[in-house]
Amino acid sequence: MKKLFNNKRIVYFIVFTLGALSSFSLPPYNLFLINFFTLSFFFILLVENKSLNKKNYFICGWLFGFGYFLLSLYWIAISLTFDTSLKILIPLSIIIIPSFLSLFFAIPVYLLSFFHKFKNLNLILIFSLILGIFEFIRGHILTGFPWNLFIYSLSNNISYIQMTSFLGTYGLNLITITFFLIPAILFLKNTKFELILSFVFFSAFFLFFLIGESRINEQSKISKNQKNFQIKIISSNIDIKRFYDSSKEEEIIDEIIKLSDPKKEVPTLFIWPEGTLTSTYLKDIDKYKTFFKRFSKKHLILFGINDLNEEDNVKIYNSLVIVDNELNIKALYHKNNLVPFGEFLPIESILNKIGLRSITNNYLSFSEGDRRDIININNNDFKLSILPLICYEIIYSGKLSKNNNYDLIINISEDGWFGKSIGPHQHFVHSVFRAIEEGKSIIRSSNNGISAIIDPKGKILKINESTTSGVLSIYGFEKLSEITIFSSYGRNNIFFYLVLIYITLIFFLKRQ
Repeated sequence: MKKLFNNKRIVYFIVFTLGALSSFSLPPYNLFLINFFTLSFFFILLVENKSLNKKNYFICGWLFGFGYFLLSLYWIAISLTFDTSLKILIPLSIIIIPSFLSLFFAIPVYLLSFFHKFKNLNLILIFSLILGIFEFIRGHILTGFPWNLFIYSLSNNISYIQMTSFLGTYGLNLITITFFLIPAILFLKNTKFELILSFVFFSAFFLFFLIGESRINEQSKISKNQKNFQIKIISSNIDIKRFYDSSKEEEIIDEIIKLSDPKKEVPTLFIWPEGTLTSTYLKDIDKYKTFFKRFSKKHLILFGINDLNEEDNVKIYNSLVIVDNELNIKALYHKNNLVPFGEFLPIESILNKIGLRSITNNYLSFSEGDRRDIININNNDFKLSILPLICYEIIYSGKLSKNNNYDLIINISEDGWFGKSIGPHQHFVHSVFRAIEEGKSIIRSSNNGISAIIDPKGKILKINESTTSGVLSIYGFEKLSEITIFSSYGRNNIFFYLVLIYITLIFFLKRQ
């Protein structure tokens, strides 16, 4: 066996396979138990193989990450299939994106090689800490891509992920990586002290489930906010190719209004998905006034549309707007966090010269909005405050809003760019995590994606899958009587406190 592991090519193949297997721990599969095997075996292979040098460590980390991201993010290439001029980039997207993201595995593994004289449990804590920090960096650098953190493999275990209300996603991700690595202790030479402490760590894994279950069952801190108006969430299933066919827009509006089925005497807030009107700017929306006459004065309609600002330099915003039946604008929000290459082209002046452009707006990049204010709706029929989020913005843990004084989060999305892949499932689970972290109900309306109503503890009350169209409706939503610890104490500050605790524990164990 030792001779087998001394063969570098075999080692490289094994670590790539381990990374690929770990990808099946993520949604929609959620086989999280795989990570106890893959991460532990990967760790054992590194620390027990004395023939590996620092360069080999880096390559092993990169190959593990490449296998992980190659199989879990293949759907990114699907977004390039809707425009024939972009299909040439498909092979590049399949290789380059996983290759770049794999660096966030390669560097922690490389840094681990500098600590080979430490004891096994200490090495596990060091590796967990470095990897957890680089996962945090990955979620923030270059606009951030916090997709497919290891904690998302436990997204189906709502009891366990209740801990995000205290630790946040990055904090729980750090601790969960440690849990996944603990089984390696059983196969390494250890002291009795290390075995006892490892047992304590592993017991904490099960303790998190019990704490979470207790939190879910605690009803004293949650109340039903009953309203005298209805909220209707429209989940459409309109082909994404409409982005390239402006002649279909009237048909689309007609279809969505029929799906909305407005009742004139019932005060209703209709929530349509992102990009409902793809070929019309907000300033030109009056041309559809006759369609909106089907609504009454008791109705408000929230949907996604592009907003054009022609003052000074031309700017286009991916926007969320709320209008009445006369198309008077009641609220407007410009998306703050844009998708690189999807909604804007980095170093656009250079990349445009070689024929590249953003995917969803193929003639000009979108501009970023500069603020995310709470939208307050207050009239005779409606009293509601919402935090608006468009599509991708739901993925940013701890960066939604500094203001906790609102009723619920509304997230509109267009997931057709993912095709019939695992992408919509991976995108959706972020909503569950944000609901628990912020302690707020979330309403999500998606075209070609998953629409749902999620309570402040992450429980999915109603859901409509990505393959069908439909309508979800409620007359009230649940609210927590107090804000979560995560949102009370600076959100991601919790992660840095955990880093300090890990460093302290590492030094303590080293002295022991």
